[in-house]
Amino acid sequence: QVQLVESGGGAVQAGGSLRLSCAASKYTYGSSCMGWFRQAPGKEREAVATAYPGGSLAYTADSVKGRFTVSGDNAKNTLYLQMNSLKPEDTAMYYCAAAPYGAGTHCTGVTAEYNDWGQGTQVTVSS
Repeated sequence: QVQLVESGGGAVQAGGSLRLSCAASKYTYGSSCMGWFRQAPGKEREAVATAYPGGSLAYTADSVKGRFTVSGDNAKNTLYLQMNSLKPEDTAMYYCAAAPYGAGTHCTGVTAEYNDWGQGTQVTVSS
C-alpha cells in the first residue's frame, strides 16, 4: 500500500510562507505522478500543483501561479510545496496524492486520476 506522509502545515498571516513536505517510498516517488491538492470547507477538492515522477513540475493551478512552487528531493523521496505570499483564500486542508505514471495517467490536475492520498495537513491563513 502506498504511504504518503505530509507535514509542514500551520497558521500564518497573509503574506507569509509555508513549505509542505510529502514523504513517499523510493518506488512511489520514482514511478508515480505526485501532487498537492486542497479542500476548503464546503468546497470541492482541487489541484494545486502536480509533478512527474522524480518531482519535475507538471501542472500548476492558475490561482497559485507565481506564488507556489512544487519541487522534489530525489535523495529523500520527498515532494515539496513552497507557498509564498499566502492569502486567506489559501486556507484549506492540503493533501498529497500519488498515482502510477503510465497509460492513462499523465500527472494532470484531475483529482480522479489519483488513487493514493495522505492524511492531509491544515493550512490556515489569517488576514
